[in-house]
Amino acid sequence: MRTCVFVLLLMPSFIFAQQNRQPDAAQIKLKLKKLNVLASVLYMAAHPDDENTRIITYLSNDYLTTTGYLSLTRGDGGQNLIGPEIRDQLGLIRTQELLAARRIDGGQQFFTRANDFGFSKSADETFRIWNKDEVLSDVVAVFRQYQPDVIITRFPPDERAGHGHHTASAILAQEAFDLAANKDIYADQVAQFGTWQPKRLYTNTGRWWNTTINENTPGIITLRVGEYSTLLGQSYTEIAAISRSQHKSQGFGSSGTRGDQPEFLEYMKGARAEKNILEGINTTWSRVKGGDKIQPLVTKAIAEFDGEKPSATVKILLLLRKEIQKLEPGIWKTRKLAETEQLIADCLGLFMDVTADKYYVAPGQQVTTSLELVNRSGIDVTVNRIQASDLGIDSTLSLALKNNIPANIRYIKAVRKSKPYSSPYWLTENHGVGLFTVTDKSLIGKPENDPAIQFTLDVTIAGEALTIVRPLRYKWTDPAKGEQARPFEIVPPVFVNANSSVVIFSDASPKDITITVTSASDGRVSGTLRLDLPQGWKTQPESIPFELTERGQEQTKTFQLYPSSKEETTVVKAVAVIGNESFDHSFQTISYDHIPTQTLLPKAETKVVRMDLKKDGKIIGYIRGAGDDIPAALRYMGYTVLEMKNEEVNLLNLKQMDAVVLGVRAINTNKRMGYIMPALLEYVKAGGTLVVQYNTNGDLTTKNFAPYPLELSRDRVTEEDAEVKILKPDHPLVNIPNKITAKDFDGWVQERGLYFPNKWDNNFEAILSMNDKGEKPKESSLLVARYGEGYYIYTSLSFFRELPEGVSGAYKLFANIVSLNTRRAAVPEVRKKRKNKQG
Repeated sequence: MRTCVFVLLLMPSFIFAQQNRQPDAAQIKLKLKKLNVLASVLYMAAHPDDENTRIITYLSNDYLTTTGYLSLTRGDGGQNLIGPEIRDQLGLIRTQELLAARRIDGGQQFFTRANDFGFSKSADETFRIWNKDEVLSDVVAVFRQYQPDVIITRFPPDERAGHGHHTASAILAQEAFDLAANKDIYADQVAQFGTWQPKRLYTNTGRWWNTTINENTPGIITLRVGEYSTLLGQSYTEIAAISRSQHKSQGFGSSGTRGDQPEFLEYMKGARAEKNILEGINTTWSRVKGGDKIQPLVTKAIAEFDGEKPSATVKILLLLRKEIQKLEPGIWKTRKLAETEQLIADCLGLFMDVTADKYYVAPGQQVTTSLELVNRSGIDVTVNRIQASDLGIDSTLSLALKNNIPANIRYIKAVRKSKPYSSPYWLTENHGVGLFTVTDKSLIGKPENDPAIQFTLDVTIAGEALTIVRPLRYKWTDPAKGEQARPFEIVPPVFVNANSSVVIFSDASPKDITITVTSASDGRVSGTLRLDLPQGWKTQPESIPFELTERGQEQTKTFQLYPSSKEETTVVKAVAVIGNESFDHSFQTISYDHIPTQTLLPKAETKVVRMDLKKDGKIIGYIRGAGDDIPAALRYMGYTVLEMKNEEVNLLNLKQMDAVVLGVRAINTNKRMGYIMPALLEYVKAGGTLVVQYNTNGDLTTKNFAPYPLELSRDRVTEEDAEVKILKPDHPLVNIPNKITAKDFDGWVQERGLYFPNKWDNNFEAILSMNDKGEKPKESSLLVARYGEGYYIYTSLSFFRELPEGVSGAYKLFANIVSLNTRRAAVPEVRKKRKNKQG
């Protein structure tokens, strides 16, 4: 008897599904039919949500091809509609949203090391920032590993794609198409993966760049993706809409459509097809040497499958498995053996789950693990061995699993002391603007880490030996949501978390820095806490002792931090010293219902900003939009921030505020904005200041969001170092209480601003001018209008990115903006001075 691992169970896209769901009879039947199709397609684009879930769903569930999506980036540079996470944290959310989508549409997921640095206006800029050759090598590696017969790109390889990343994804696809078969290109990969030549490359065309295309256009391949699956009880477009709707952070909830829906594919490279994208590709078992004996067995399994008794199919699946094992090594042997073994478990109703009594432990610490094993069939299943090397588990047994009789096994073991911490592999090391640092090249292409702890179970099924792999998870029951699960993690013995991500020093006075140290260990842990300081900074005291006696216990310690005498933005790091070891990781989690809980272990760093910051006013009202950390930044500046609910927005409450700020995309996301905007404008008219941050020009909940006509566009300035000119040097916004100069726009990150207005009433004054290289100046990043006794300010500057990064100039300018209504008396004098100068 020979053994083989259930490879598909190691696929990251399936590992961390929040519930261990047994497929129903229709899903099992679909998997059986898929066994008889040996063809693969790789869809390729730049970002999460770029993929066409209609095509992925259709190919995976109708053509029954092995279908994957290669996203060059993790979407780190986008905006977040569901919370405050941006950059690396947003990329982690969008990674998991893609995996959630693939669990629905049946695809697999891949990535490169490319970092989404924000909107790019050209492929040349994109390649310069990414380091083209590095990302190209990743694409070639994915082609060689996955061995797709067909490549489909989402975008054309030119400026019609509308985004430099989009264009770059198509260019890289075409170059990799030619290079993947060349043994002299990236030779280190060849030894591991070999070479590969896809059959053809097509572009999923017919969008904004080719609106006249249809099924009668010469050379176009049409996919009828709207077909109805009687087996699944849904059209492929309905399934695709559910998949698409997993992109919640981008607001891409989608309604399912029914009826005929064409998608068009346009030839780019390789062998042309006339009508079918798989033309000329052998999709049968005859493409594999020795496969002639397998096809009849699969056909028989499909024909004889009984949805009310799936276990009757196990016998023929075991025969099929034996024949696949005889094949020479290759991608199709690996894939189909894994699919077959998964089907065996599915048809048995075999439930094997491994859970922990806690969701994290430190290396060397004990964890209690529980195995729940249930064979829901009359076929003999025996567990012969259970292993988990990271826990020192290696048990030989002979446990017969009788029909529907649960077996439970419990271990109390310590995690291997040398076990590394759990953290997203692409975030473990510091990274640059364009590329993540991944030292282990074998991880490139993978969507996420392998599970921290895995159990392997050697079993015998009807006399045949198999090995099943299961991840260790943590499960609990939520009173409202029912059974929930999250990945099990390996973490440091203590965490050190700063209570503020940014601290502002407006003068030489010290400020309190509060650090919380938390135990992730059982028993007593003691040591000292200190701050690693940049030159010129000091703390009182230099260190503070701590003692924690049980897991989860925390202590809060406060240092007085004295700033440097020079203006700068720098970093202070908290360190816990226990014996001869130092620990400097914080503990962060990201938790949303549509994705598994994510754990991050970033360095325990606080940005500290020494600058001469002045402000006027005390109380700021804030109305949330899509999610940002502006309220925290305002509190760092010394303001009291009252986050207002819609029902609290009335003139009586508003008059208590020195200024009111709308969160980013509030007019896109707050469905009540049309009803509360009259009160906000009345507040302005009565003498208040209203600050409206950027919104997109689509899906506005009201068009009446300004006192005078104002139209939004898609204009933006993406170069974070683009020159900024001050158009109104005497205006209070750039003078009071902080003098703003061009130097205050140094050190900005990702972009200057986005979705600038392109038309505005003469009552608005444009304060700044900026533009990307080779473009005309844009003057609408900061507009201010007098309305009644107050001021209305619309700004498309990316304060939501700059303030969390501790950009001092952004803080000064934002302080001026929210301080405007406290200095109304100064404004006429400034205007008079400016008028005299002009005269």
